[in-house]
Amino acid sequence: MDVSRRDFLWSSGGGLGGIALASLLSGEGLLAGGPASGPLPPGRAHQRPRARRVIQLFMAGAASHIDLFDFKPELVKRDGQPSDFGEAVEAFQNGLGPWLKPVWPFRPHGGSGKMLGEVVSDLGRVVDEMAFVHNLVGKTGVHSQATYLQSTGFQLPGFPGMGAWVAYGLGSLNENLPAFVVLPDHRGFASNGPKNWDSAFLPGQHAGTILYPGRENPIADLFPGKGGGFVTRGGDEAGHRLMAELNRRHAAAREDDARLDARIRSYELAARMQLAAPEAMDLSREPDWLLERYGVRRNPPTWPAEINAAEEAHHFGTKCMVARRLIERGVRFVQVWSGNDNSFPRRNWDSHEDIRQDHGALAAGFARGAAALIEDLRLRGLLDDTIVLWTTEFGRMPSSQGGKGRDHNPYCFTNWLCGGGIRGGVTCGESDEWGYKPRDRASPTTVYDIHATMMHLLGIDHTRLTFRHNGVDRRLTDVHGEVIRGLLA
Repeated sequence: MDVSRRDFLWSSGGGLGGIALASLLSGEGLLAGGPASGPLPPGRAHQRPRARRVIQLFMAGAASHIDLFDFKPELVKRDGQPSDFGEAVEAFQNGLGPWLKPVWPFRPHGGSGKMLGEVVSDLGRVVDEMAFVHNLVGKTGVHSQATYLQSTGFQLPGFPGMGAWVAYGLGSLNENLPAFVVLPDHRGFASNGPKNWDSAFLPGQHAGTILYPGRENPIADLFPGKGGGFVTRGGDEAGHRLMAELNRRHAAAREDDARLDARIRSYELAARMQLAAPEAMDLSREPDWLLERYGVRRNPPTWPAEINAAEEAHHFGTKCMVARRLIERGVRFVQVWSGNDNSFPRRNWDSHEDIRQDHGALAAGFARGAAALIEDLRLRGLLDDTIVLWTTEFGRMPSSQGGKGRDHNPYCFTNWLCGGGIRGGVTCGESDEWGYKPRDRASPTTVYDIHATMMHLLGIDHTRLTFRHNGVDRRLTDVHGEVIRGLLA
């Protein structure tokens, strides 16, 4: 007679050891039902995949495309003159002052001659691997809604993050680590917090797992806290037996409720992660020359209260190095965040007051870490099948706000991509002479197109990976999205 998954968990004692054993047997097909899998098991992708993994770099607060990547000589020429957009403009905070030239000089880099702002010049070493999209448009200038849109494809809460969709469709390449991992800014969450990487109506095990590299306790609740010294091994095992019994009773009355199964899978994963996750985040064996390349210090000093480039490079570089180690060990999707919400002085990219001050350290720190990440992936042979995506929720206006800042610009901004299946050294889609709107307003690029292209490279037809919810076949790209053929190698 077949042994059910839940009965096996119960009969094995319910402890982490039993849970881990159950998971291992399930993975080998020795338990009824077998391991969890998405709708696209190995070897059954919709088309031949060019990539297997994704690292997404998200700049929370809205990074300025025209100061970093999208050079506009007309702004240099017209700097300080009254701005005139040729149409009525709805600005978020009335930031329609005089034209403001890029606050850093631009110069060409690489064989492609791509113009980059001085503050992100570290990317010049890898710019020929990168493809830029300068005509991306959003739907809103509100941070929370725009962040949802880039993260989930919808402006409202209640929809799965892109990483959750990838985990659902493809699963993990390593049973001991989550398929989807999130590395937040070390100071806190961006707009919406964990809702950006929630699984929503997808099975719960596909939500992003939060890790904090560099912290004494980088994974919440994976190990007993310091205050739990009174807990004995026997008491801990009894607690797990009780949880298993409660889960078993709950499941018996709710055969069609997937939440219990997701909870049990989280216990299984926690047991396996106790060994795998600390090793994946351990940078102690990384060579000094590579740490220096990322800007990571073995013994970082106590940082001053103000932002500086060395601090940002250390923290962002640490997350980038951990992201490489995670995808190297089979994690499908890693999301790296820069900037937290509601901080002042600015610890995010929302530079209404002073672009140079607010963007400077953040941009220099991210550029150093991202350039080292791309080089490191290439050195290890991982770049060919790993997509790196840089994004933000919207751009910033070419006009000034208060003399030194820039207001929100949802009408046009930049993404860049590199790696698995991406054609390097190209630009697909240009902005107008101000960086205000797409040059061709009839054919902008949307986040749906970015998502569709990434899913295509992962072997997924974005129109066919769906999940039935409340009578609707939901998908990441809603009813939109076209693969951007010019980005494909």
